[in-house]
Amino acid sequence: MAIRRILVANRGEIAVRIARAAAELGIESVAIYSEDDAPSPHHRAADQSYALTGSGPAAYLDGAALVTAAQATGCDAVHPGYGFLAESAAFAEQVLAGGLTWIGPRPEVAARLGNKTAARDLAREVGVPTLQGTEGPATLEQARHFAETEGLPVMIKAVAGGGGRGMREVTALEGLEDAFNRASREAQAAFGDGSLYLERLVRRARHLEVQVLGDGVDVVHAWERDCTVQRRHQKLVEIAPAPALDSATRERLLGHALTLARAVKLDSLSTIEFLLDRDAPVGRDIVFIEANARLQVEHTVTEAVTGIDLVQAQIRLAAGETLGAIGLTQREIPPPRGFAIQSRVNAEAVQPDGSVRPASGKLTRFEAPTGPGVRVDTVAEAGYGPNPRFDSLLAKIIVHSTSPSFEAAARKTARSLSELRAEGIASNAPLLAAVAAHPVFAAADLTTRFLAD
Repeated sequence: MAIRRILVANRGEIAVRIARAAAELGIESVAIYSEDDAPSPHHRAADQSYALTGSGPAAYLDGAALVTAAQATGCDAVHPGYGFLAESAAFAEQVLAGGLTWIGPRPEVAARLGNKTAARDLAREVGVPTLQGTEGPATLEQARHFAETEGLPVMIKAVAGGGGRGMREVTALEGLEDAFNRASREAQAAFGDGSLYLERLVRRARHLEVQVLGDGVDVVHAWERDCTVQRRHQKLVEIAPAPALDSATRERLLGHALTLARAVKLDSLSTIEFLLDRDAPVGRDIVFIEANARLQVEHTVTEAVTGIDLVQAQIRLAAGETLGAIGLTQREIPPPRGFAIQSRVNAEAVQPDGSVRPASGKLTRFEAPTGPGVRVDTVAEAGYGPNPRFDSLLAKIIVHSTSPSFEAAARKTARSLSELRAEGIASNAPLLAAVAAHPVFAAADLTTRFLAD
């Protein structure tokens, strides 16, 4: 089955990333944009662009309109990127019903993995350890009962969530209702689904994830990533492979991920995410938290250390090729070479009360770092003004060091961030540079509370 033209059902830098991957495979692409997103440069990367009706995230969450756009522009496939409808089984079914190829896991897999509570149920079925949590989407009353019976602290999470949206940490019962309502509204706005569930909160943990691929018959892993450096449960820095991880722990981590991928007969890319509880005994220290049945923001670091173009692999699998046909059997996937670090540069400003809010304005100057082993995924340029109704990401700066020393990769990251010139809009680049230069980061002695501490 040949794919000739892809509708990129997304925006920003990931839309550019997909259009480039398609072009390298000899496939045309069509970009979309909402009424208030026309100035975004992402649609220049595609062969054609298509204006949606409506504005803001709602335009990108209208599945029927996206299928219509694909049909109207002669596309035979849809790539959802990440965020928006990327993990929506209902949207995948709409795409298939429209006679189009869905570039992602088939709908039943998306439903099982993309729904966080269903994925936790699956993990328990196949013997992968999980955290204590509520059964299925929880009401406020059920959330309160769980917090009272299991004890605090707990984490509220969006059933259809990702990217830290729809998440709240609760340390006192009197704050539960407000946190629950805020998380639900945030999840509804981001994913079109305000359902929530609760889990026990692990205080001292590393956040590790495994990149898995499947063709419906075979599954493989492309090693793991470390996403421990977070702020308010949103990833800021991602690393591949996970530094300072012993071989026995890595083997258990990869094994758990493959078990879950085999259980659903995975037929695309997915990421299986875990917490490594630093206070738990071996055997109970790795717990499954969620699976993302889509491409991840941080796929870039896996690409850097393995040489695999994950977006091209995703497209080729959707076209019906096998893992063997595209050279991705487990034997053919190389061990990670050195370390790669991705830093997410966001347009943001610190408020007088210490909180952080997306920054507005226009870039008067934008010069990305360069040099061997430096990659920048962005749509930013001089004159670009991020739309406050969307994600505040300005650029992803990815560095790859072939040195076996993680400290060398950290130094290279700090150097690259110091070369970034993004003027006219406040950003978190100074914070990211401080993280890269911090001795605790260089020593990879990290927990998810690193920034808070």
